[in-house]
Amino acid sequence: MTRVALAFSGGLDTTVCVPLLAEEYGYDEVLGVTVDVGQPESEFEEAAATADALDLEHVVVDAKAEFADLCLEGVRANATYQGYPLGTALARPVIAEAILEVAEEHGCTGLAHGCTGKGNDQLRFEAIWRDSDMEVIAPVRELGLTREWEQAYAAEKDLPVEGGNEGDWSIDTNLWSRSVEGKELEDPSYVPGEEIYEWTDAPSGETAEIEIEFEDGYPVAVDGEAYDPVSLVEHLNDVAGAYGVGRTDTMEDRMLGLKVRENYEHPAATTLLAAHEALEALVLTQEERQFKDTIDAKWAEKAYEGLIDAPLVGALDAFVAETQQRVTGTVTIRFEGGQARAVGRDSAYAAYSADHASFDTEAVGKIEQADATGVAKYHGFQRRLANESIAAIDGADDASSTDSPTLATDGGVDESMTTDDSTE
Repeated sequence: MTRVALAFSGGLDTTVCVPLLAEEYGYDEVLGVTVDVGQPESEFEEAAATADALDLEHVVVDAKAEFADLCLEGVRANATYQGYPLGTALARPVIAEAILEVAEEHGCTGLAHGCTGKGNDQLRFEAIWRDSDMEVIAPVRELGLTREWEQAYAAEKDLPVEGGNEGDWSIDTNLWSRSVEGKELEDPSYVPGEEIYEWTDAPSGETAEIEIEFEDGYPVAVDGEAYDPVSLVEHLNDVAGAYGVGRTDTMEDRMLGLKVRENYEHPAATTLLAAHEALEALVLTQEERQFKDTIDAKWAEKAYEGLIDAPLVGALDAFVAETQQRVTGTVTIRFEGGQARAVGRDSAYAAYSADHASFDTEAVGKIEQADATGVAKYHGFQRRLANESIAAIDGADDASSTDSPTLATDGGVDESMTTDDSTE
């Protein structure tokens, strides 16, 4: 008796995989595994109903807490990719780990997913699964399936699928973000309507302000009320989403080199990242901020690839953790015009003095303004010296070209170069 664990959402892709794993791969039993990383309740109801209709053994794993913790680690590393907060990329390793654990517990010999051969998720799942000895199966990729073929196959087999908007769009939702792609949205010139959005209202002229408290770089409270990570993200998704915060429409470069059009909603992520960066700007030194930009970019790159457990990330985490010891304080965020903008920040670790920076005070501590005169004289010295040298050489070249002898243009000899007694 052979058994395979299938990453199961109840959507079109994973539903058609159930009979295909028997027909094309010879598995006797399929175990559907749905991992809860913050999807809406309707998706679990759909997955359960679909599993029941397919007579599929179905396991649901609650991994919201693990996922929320990883998202907040992403906040400390300012994790964005090409301008948007990482969401799906962070969820996939969490999901893959949970499915692997279930597969081991249930004596499975195979692991399967419904990802295509064009996307990133196949790589993120398999980076985790290929650490095991189980067979890794990707029916959609390996059989070259298209969404149109799947819809026809589902109709032929009378499979219980909806596929989101009658299969037109592919929607992925988790605690941190919601992505929408497919059909008309694949055309970069297509302007989507409000119907693609669920988490965010259309931005309006209304504004609001909230205060977010951080400890060691982790957001812990909003307007003085403490939240656990899951509740904090859910709360901010509701609050910020009501002001249209967190919409991204982007041309994304995938790992395989394809450029794709993606639409995202991520109100809480946008808000927390804006607040965190504002607090870092207050407490970190210029050198720390500059170097951390490099660290953050590499952290986000590895997270996008689904390689968050790579040894390099452990080293990056050590630097991030060191800097975050001082990222403690509060940030006031204003929701306005679909943006989450920091309008105030406060920390006991501030590398800033209002008295020193003020135009209304004469000195900077024990440093007099006149002390800057010497610095001002040296500032740009090499530039001035280099420009003087360049100008001197250019001037000499110009003078040399003006004094050069002139040769006749008709092939003869210029008379100025002959003497009266010259003979042939």
